[in-house]
Amino acid sequence: MHWMRIFFLFPILLSAAGLVPRDYLRLRAVGEVALSPDGQRIAYTVTNQDGPRKPYSQLFVMPVGGGASVAFSVGKESSGSPAWSPDGARIAYSGKLGEQSGLIVANADGTGKRFVTKMGGTNAPLPSTGKTFDWSPDGKQIVFVDAVPGPETQEVEGDPIVITRYLYKPDAGEGNSRLNDNKRLHLFLADLGSGAITQLTTGNFYEHSVDWSPRGEEILFASNREPDADQFFNYDLFALRVADKSIRRLTTTENIEYRPTWSPDGKTIVYQGCKRGLTDLETTMEDTHLWTMGADGENRREFAKLDNRQGIPVWSPEGDYVYFTVQERGSVHLYRQALAGGAAELMAGGRMSVGSFAVGKGGLIVFAQSTPQDAPELYVKTGRDPATQLTNLNRELLKDIEIAPVEAFTFVSNDNKWEVEAFLTKPLGMTATSKHPMIVVIHGGPHSQQGPAFNFKNQVYAAKGWATLMVNFRGSTGYGQAFTDGVFGDQNGNEGQDVLYAISAAIRRNPWIDRDRLGVEGVSYGGQLSAWLVTQSRIFKSSIPTAAIINLVSYNYTTYYNQYEQMTFGVFPHQGNLMDVLWERSALKHAGKVATPVMLVHGENDNDVPLSEAEQFYVALKDVGVETIFVRYPREGHGIRESQHVVDWTQRSIRWHESHFPAR
Repeated sequence: MHWMRIFFLFPILLSAAGLVPRDYLRLRAVGEVALSPDGQRIAYTVTNQDGPRKPYSQLFVMPVGGGASVAFSVGKESSGSPAWSPDGARIAYSGKLGEQSGLIVANADGTGKRFVTKMGGTNAPLPSTGKTFDWSPDGKQIVFVDAVPGPETQEVEGDPIVITRYLYKPDAGEGNSRLNDNKRLHLFLADLGSGAITQLTTGNFYEHSVDWSPRGEEILFASNREPDADQFFNYDLFALRVADKSIRRLTTTENIEYRPTWSPDGKTIVYQGCKRGLTDLETTMEDTHLWTMGADGENRREFAKLDNRQGIPVWSPEGDYVYFTVQERGSVHLYRQALAGGAAELMAGGRMSVGSFAVGKGGLIVFAQSTPQDAPELYVKTGRDPATQLTNLNRELLKDIEIAPVEAFTFVSNDNKWEVEAFLTKPLGMTATSKHPMIVVIHGGPHSQQGPAFNFKNQVYAAKGWATLMVNFRGSTGYGQAFTDGVFGDQNGNEGQDVLYAISAAIRRNPWIDRDRLGVEGVSYGGQLSAWLVTQSRIFKSSIPTAAIINLVSYNYTTYYNQYEQMTFGVFPHQGNLMDVLWERSALKHAGKVATPVMLVHGENDNDVPLSEAEQFYVALKDVGVETIFVRYPREGHGIRESQHVVDWTQRSIRWHESHFPAR
C-alpha cells in the first residue's frame, strides 16, 4: 500500500483516501470496441499506463454476457484496432508478433496468430482518419493502408536540407525527426491464401479511412485531392473498383468528409461531414454532422440534424438505423436515427461519456463509457434496457479511494449573450468551517468540452483538499453551433471573460472557496488562456500554461497547421489589420502586466504549438522580474503523453500551486 494511504489509528474514524499522482501508472481504461457478427463475443482494447514510456493498448475478447477474457498480447506488447472476419472465426488487428509489427490475423480464441504485412505510417498531420484495414466480404482478403516514399523524400535526407512543401513540419517529431517525412499513404491488398501483397493506388496523395462494400466490388476511402492539398484541407470521398483499380469520385465539395461507411445492403453511404469551405488540420469550428448519399454519390443530404457535434456513424446490422455519438453539455451521449427519417433517439445518456461502440442485431449495443467515478469501462445493453457493466478494470485501484463529486452550474455571460456552464469538482475532507483552494482547469481546442466524466488530475487535486473548476466557455462544443462560433474573431477575448465570470460565480455560491488561493492551468488553448488571463487579472496566485500559444503572430508562421488563424478570424494574418489584432491579443505583448508566478510546461518536439512559444514568454517574464520556471519534456509532442512524465507533471503542478498559496 502506498505510504500516503497509511493512517495511524486515532479515536475517530478517518475517511477513505484519495488518488495520488503515482496512481496514474495503475489506471486502466477500455478503448476500442468491436462486436462479432453473431453478437456473441466482444473484442475490446485496454489502455495501460505502466509501459516503459507511453501508454499502450492490448486486445482482449470476452463473451457478450460477461466472463473470462482471452488476451492477445504477450507481456506489455501493444495490440489494437480489432476487426472481426465476416464469419466471426478470426480477428485482424494491429500489433507485434515476434520481431514483426503490423497487421496480424488470429483465431477468435487468440490461437493461430499469423503475421500478414507491415503497415507503415507517416508523421504528416492527418486528422480524423478512419479504419486503416478492412476485410473483404468473403474473408479471403484484407485491404490496408501503408506508407510509401513521396516525391520530396530526399529533401529531408540531404545536406543541406532543401524544403519545398508548405506543410513541411510533422505532427510531432520523434527523436531527431523535426521535418515531415513526406511519405504518402496508399491502399494495398493482402491475399490471405497466397500471402501476396498488391498495391491498389498510386500518386502524390494520402488515402485512408477504408471500408469494403458488402458485395466486394468496391472499397471506400477518403483523400485530399486538392491542387495544393498542403494549403487547403479538404477530404473528399472516393470508391476504388477492386477488379481493375479504377477510382470514381463521390464528392466534390468545398467542405470536408470523414469516415465513409457502406450500408449493409450496399445502397447507401453514411459519413461525417461539414458545410463550410474553410477549416484546418487540427481543430474544426464547425460541428461534424452525419450525411447520407446513394452508392452512386447522388442524393447527398444531411442525415442527423441535432445541433451538436456528431461522432463516427455505425450501421445496425439490419441497415435500418445509424448509431452515433453526440457531444451534449459536457457529456457524450449515444443516439440512433432511422434511415427512413424521423427524430433521433437517445440510446445512452446522463452524466457519462460514450467512447467507442459497436451494434449487433436486435438493438444490441456494446460500448466504452466513462462516468464521474471511473475511467472508461465496457458496457452492454439492448435497446432501451439498462446497461450492464462487463469490466471493472480499476477495482483494486479504486476500492479504498474516495471520488470527489462534480457539480454543474450555469451563469450569464458578461455580454448577456450566453448561458455558460461550468463544472466544479469539490475537495475531499470538507468541514462546516473549512476553506479550500480552487484550481481553474481550462480545456483545449477551443472547440471541445469538459464535463463530469472521470478526470484523474482533478481527483488528485481533490485529494489534496483543492477544488477544480472547468468552464465550457463560448467556443466550446456541446451547446449548439452558434455557441461554438462565439469565439470567431475573438481569441483571448470574451471567452476569457467567461472563465473569469465562472470563477466569480463559483466563489459567490460556495463560500468555502478561498479567494486568496486560486490557481489556473490548462493545455493547448487552455494553456493559451492560462497565460493570457494572468496578463488581465491578478486574482491568481499561480499559473501553469502547458503547450500554450503565447504570440499569435509567431505561432501562425511556425505551427504545422497554418490555416488555424485564418479559420478563426476569416482572413490571413497579412490581410487588413489582422496582424495588429493578433499581436494585441497575444500574452507576450502584455507580459509587463504579469505579477502571477508562472510555470511553463512544454514538449520539446511539439510542432502543433512550437516550443518557441514558451521560450518567448519565459524570457519576457524573466525580463519583467516575474517568478517563472520552464519545464521542458523530452520526446513529447503536443501535451504530455509519457506516463512517467504525466506523474512528474502532476507532482510539479501540486508543488507549484502549493508553494504560492498563502499558508492557512
